[in-house]
Amino acid sequence: MNPKTRHELWNGQAGPIEVSIDEPVNGLRGLAVIAHPHPLFGGTKDNKVVQTLARAFLQMGYLTLRFNFRGVGQSAGEHDNGQGETEDLVQLTELARTTLLPSELQQEPIAMAGFSFGAFVTSHAAQRLREAGMNIGKLVLVGTATSRFKVASVPDNTLVIHGEVDDTVPLSDVLRWAGEQNLPVMVMPGVEHFFHGKLPQLKELVVRYYPS
Repeated sequence: MNPKTRHELWNGQAGPIEVSIDEPVNGLRGLAVIAHPHPLFGGTKDNKVVQTLARAFLQMGYLTLRFNFRGVGQSAGEHDNGQGETEDLVQLTELARTTLLPSELQQEPIAMAGFSFGAFVTSHAAQRLREAGMNIGKLVLVGTATSRFKVASVPDNTLVIHGEVDDTVPLSDVLRWAGEQNLPVMVMPGVEHFFHGKLPQLKELVVRYYPS
């Protein structure tokens, strides 16, 4: 993302996990963990939507953690259809909270965001972490892969953003999933799955509608 990005290997259940860490320039507010799209279709922590989400949280004062799922880049293991990936996200979030944040911020709400497959994994990891007693803040789910995976139910304050003409995950499927929970969906007109040409607007929406 920038010359000051830290690239590290953390221990995971399937072996090393490749992570990238960025810190805000002024006023650390908390931690944001961001999950990338499907690894079998080219998804990585350096995906442009993932980096856009990270930039949004950095602007808001969050230290951001992006990571490669199993079998991507230097991360060990093999794709596990979301199960192992959820385990890894839970473990990384717990570890990041205790090792990257000063003690006075470790009880603050942790922001979690995901794009496509990453949104599916984030929904389940956040549910697990909340059940374990961790303070999880508002979720940001972008291009949520509801037509391909069983996305978990999420709190009603979740920020769901989807492209009107997404041909990978039809908007109708996301609306159906959201409607079952009476969950609002923010639709970006004329936008497809990867938000080509609309990344600045996506960043602005996250900054505008995430709690200040």
